[in-house]
Amino acid sequence: LADLKAALPVDGVMLSLHGAMVAHGYDDCEGDLTHGVRELIGPDVPIAIELDLHCHLSRQFIDDVTAVVIYKEYPHIDAAPRAEELWSIMEATLDGKAKPVITMFDCRMIGVYHTTREPMISFVKKMQDAESGDGVLSVSLAHGFPWGDIPEEGTRLMVVTDGNAPLGQKVAEDLGREFWALRDVVTPIFDDLETAVGKSLNHSGKPMVLADMADNPGGGAVGDSTFITKELLDKGERNFAVGSIWDPIAVGIAISAGEGTEINLRIGGKISAESGDPLDVTATVKKIVRNCVVDGLGESKRNLGDAVCLDVDGAEIIIHSSRCQNFNPTTFTALGIDYASKKILVVKSMQHFYAAYAPIAGEVIYVAAPGTLAWDFSVMPYDKVARPVWPVDADPWATNEERPW
Repeated sequence: LADLKAALPVDGVMLSLHGAMVAHGYDDCEGDLTHGVRELIGPDVPIAIELDLHCHLSRQFIDDVTAVVIYKEYPHIDAAPRAEELWSIMEATLDGKAKPVITMFDCRMIGVYHTTREPMISFVKKMQDAESGDGVLSVSLAHGFPWGDIPEEGTRLMVVTDGNAPLGQKVAEDLGREFWALRDVVTPIFDDLETAVGKSLNHSGKPMVLADMADNPGGGAVGDSTFITKELLDKGERNFAVGSIWDPIAVGIAISAGEGTEINLRIGGKISAESGDPLDVTATVKKIVRNCVVDGLGESKRNLGDAVCLDVDGAEIIIHSSRCQNFNPTTFTALGIDYASKKILVVKSMQHFYAAYAPIAGEVIYVAAPGTLAWDFSVMPYDKVARPVWPVDADPWATNEERPW
């Protein structure tokens, strides 16, 4: 805001934000930010925002901004085209050729929806088709961040039209009610820990990828649980690699020992009760990479900090000092691991891994292992989420009363 104030006057403001940030005393950090922008630039200067689809949409935020475009894909492989879409709306607004109006429909549901499988693939296509209609500038599904306990939590269908609120409301409600009808089939299929590991033990061919969703650092988990790793070791499996466990303490010990050294080491399970117990192993320090940079989502890069590959009787486990989820197989190759030769790859990620791993995987299994990010939203101990909302409430449409917003 200080930089914006120093730059005034401006023709417009464009921001790329996430949309679900919560801080102590602030349930809507992005809304607080955009309100500050609006107060600085006045009521007539347009504000255009690009959001992650796991965003929350508050009344204050929508009232303060001019146009919003949200990612359509999960994993988020479409950030660049959505930014271009947003710029086209902003450009038309600045040229006086468009007057964006935002309308929304509350689907009254909470969940996680992968756009890599049906019926989500077709629903995304339907949103794109709706954008070809006269006067419809953008159609977005705000999935919401289901572990965020704020009043605005939930899935909403958002439409931006060129000055036609009734049209926008109709499109939003039609698509929103259609999405509500899909609620039982848009949720991904998960396997519990024992089932997933059992399948992996009998797998052959290209690597089976086990996604440790509940310990995904990108969703707020620590990234240091060892449930899947321990289960594989206990079952006698050794042809697997784990990418990766956040443990700066173990990394420091391994670096001090040096490459080629065999050490007794306690890894993981140090930060959170949900992380479970640490895992005691006898391991050879196979490779050390200081300031290890690997590929992230799209063309981005991610820094694992200092990273170490541990060889535990043939199983290869990566530990690292900078908390980060696994986006790309370069996490393995950077540590000298031939991932293609492995029977099983364990990745700490919920869905962003999929774009890079699906092409090299024989099968992908989403594992509902224990961890911070629990998956049964019907029993989630929400305090602030506005009700009624599915699956906390079996039929949130039993009453015509709208959720507070």
